[in-house]
Amino acid sequence: MRKQASDRPAIPMAGEGKRGETGHIGYLLRQACTAYRIRMEKTLAGLGVTWPQFSVLTMIASYPRVSGADLARLSLLTPQTVSVIVNNLEKAGWVARRPHDQHGRIQVLEITDTGKELLLRCNALVHAAEARLTDGLDLADDQMIRRWLVSIAVTGGR
Repeated sequence: MRKQASDRPAIPMAGEGKRGETGHIGYLLRQACTAYRIRMEKTLAGLGVTWPQFSVLTMIASYPRVSGADLARLSLLTPQTVSVIVNNLEKAGWVARRPHDQHGRIQVLEITDTGKELLLRCNALVHAAEARLTDGLDLADDQMIRRWLVSIAVTGGR
């Protein structure tokens, strides 16, 4: 635990007290998510890409001609945040907007060749960082954790 002034309680480090295995599962998920995001931000910083930008690029590459509204749902970000990210990605030349084939007011997004090259470099770094997260897990444990995380997303934690 960290040292605190004598009039305040000591704040536990991650893994200690309620921040450890006896903590609420929701808090532990959030703590892990925050640690993961910080790791990914550091991993991608050298390429000049943020974690949300990487997420948006990944979804545009995975679901070509996606709309901004669908992209917000896919990337787990607000439409306003996605709009800012897409504007920045477009200015950088990593994505392009096109009018929807049937709905003239809807813009669809596509990753550019430059964006694809960047995404390949990002993926190499992210995959290496994620591999370190699962070091020490056997295949069965890895698959169980993935099924559990997906089930939480699908059922809303019911």
